[in-house]
Amino acid sequence: MVRKTLSCCLYVAALTLCSVQPSYGQFFGGGFNRAVGGVSVDAEGVLSTPSVVDQQAIDAARADAQIDAPADLEKFTELRSVSLKWLEENIARCKAENKPLPPEVEFVAGLQRVRYVFAYPERQDIVLVGPAEGWKIDELGNVVGLTTNRPVILLDDLMAALRSGPQSRVEAITCSIDPTPAGLERVQQVISQMRTIGNPDETAASIESALGPQRITVTGVPATSHFARTLVAADFRMKRLAMNFEAAPIGGLPSFLQMMRGGARGMQSMTPRWWLAPNYEPLAQDAEGMSWELRGPGVKCLTETDYVAASGQKQQTGQSDPTAAKWADLMTEHYEELAAHDSTFGQLRNLMDLAVIGAIVEREQMFERAGLQAPELLGGQSLVRFPAPTQTASKASLLKKGRNWIVTASGGVEMLPWSVVENNEAVSSLAEVRSQFGEGAGSF
Repeated sequence: MVRKTLSCCLYVAALTLCSVQPSYGQFFGGGFNRAVGGVSVDAEGVLSTPSVVDQQAIDAARADAQIDAPADLEKFTELRSVSLKWLEENIARCKAENKPLPPEVEFVAGLQRVRYVFAYPERQDIVLVGPAEGWKIDELGNVVGLTTNRPVILLDDLMAALRSGPQSRVEAITCSIDPTPAGLERVQQVISQMRTIGNPDETAASIESALGPQRITVTGVPATSHFARTLVAADFRMKRLAMNFEAAPIGGLPSFLQMMRGGARGMQSMTPRWWLAPNYEPLAQDAEGMSWELRGPGVKCLTETDYVAASGQKQQTGQSDPTAAKWADLMTEHYEELAAHDSTFGQLRNLMDLAVIGAIVEREQMFERAGLQAPELLGGQSLVRFPAPTQTASKASLLKKGRNWIVTASGGVEMLPWSVVENNEAVSSLAEVRSQFGEGAGSF
């Protein structure tokens, strides 16, 4: 048992970040696929911090990439319509001609979010509408808007989301990074033998060694997909901020460690976890279910405290630590601003939108009702394969509060898109909006 001279709170976390490979490997190869967005992923799925050489490869790829948007797509617009029929036809044509997909197809005409989904049976089409502009590659390797720096929706992610629609009804789309029960048991033993914190670096190293590699699991989408890597990326970035491994790029969002009071006792076995989840207002739909509007910020942060027994087994308590809950509230409150500075979070919000769209088109049987045949979008076109992240080294952070130390290391992403879709309301004016995009909607 820990002596009274040491007040120690243990939290478990993993540091993993994977980010987008722009244009799906067409323009980037070699080391760029290994290290994008702040982490290196080797062929065995082990995640680590990228080296200087890795970052140089990213910078070189950015400089050499030929992904310029057509002139008519460069200017920002609040609402651009993109036809799924147009995407399908372009994919099929490029396959038949053995040509690479053009950037305007790979980057879905520069859409940065999806606000509306409309079905047009009279034209056998489904159309996505939202803000859009031309694109560039940012420092993390993400494709973002030329002026807004908001991440652009990727065809690969759209296809993954459309294909997830049927399965997401019964299985959540998630990513989770967890220590093993054996690792937690070893850490409990290490802490029980501590008399003082000793050398902070050595103590942190001993805790990291005791925890050992942490397991990464993904459900609902292929673990080798870019969609999955983005889920892990957002989880990583959230933990980096919570654990004070780097400062938030905005004001008003201190780390959880900075907010935690050092006088807590008897909490050696309590571990808060945070996860990111969809955050929408009731969706709007017309009476026929052929027009939908996504409303709300898209993402929120949730927390719950787990209990860890001496054996290393975790149990959910259904309760949350007040400080952990406050940090989750701050994360939600500042998410929009944070996403403007860190494209990883904006990219996750795109995935939330796309997962909801996948559920909408499946629930409403939109492809069938619209008469749209889309074999490429729904399975024919292969998703780009990335090394699936499977494990990562544990990382511990120690922060002194008065005479006491807090030991922490922490969460996940969980999407239940069908729950979002079920929360809807009829809005008759949507039919009018749909008619406004009825003509010429298939140009992009």
